[in-house]
Amino acid sequence: MTEDEISAALARAAAAYDGPWWSSWEGRDHQSGDSFIGTGPTDARGPDLYISADGRPAPVAVLDFIAHARQDVPALVAEIRRLRDSR
Repeated sequence: MTEDEISAALARAAAAYDGPWWSSWEGRDHQSGDSFIGTGPTDARGPDLYISADGRPAPVAVLDFIAHARQDVPALVAEIRRLRDSR
């Protein structure tokens, strides 16, 4: 990836709702209600995101991926930059 592509990925992450994000899956994380992605820290929660696929809640693997991407993208960018700087 070019530095411009890396910077653009980081900018998209920074523009999204504050992290951390986490997935909450009915049957795994709670017993009733909808599956969703929660946003923001516990003391300043942001909106819940409801992701659907063909009119049904998206699979748990999709929710987990999206939720973790909020933290993973900045961490991966930091690692790429650290590795490039150490050359």
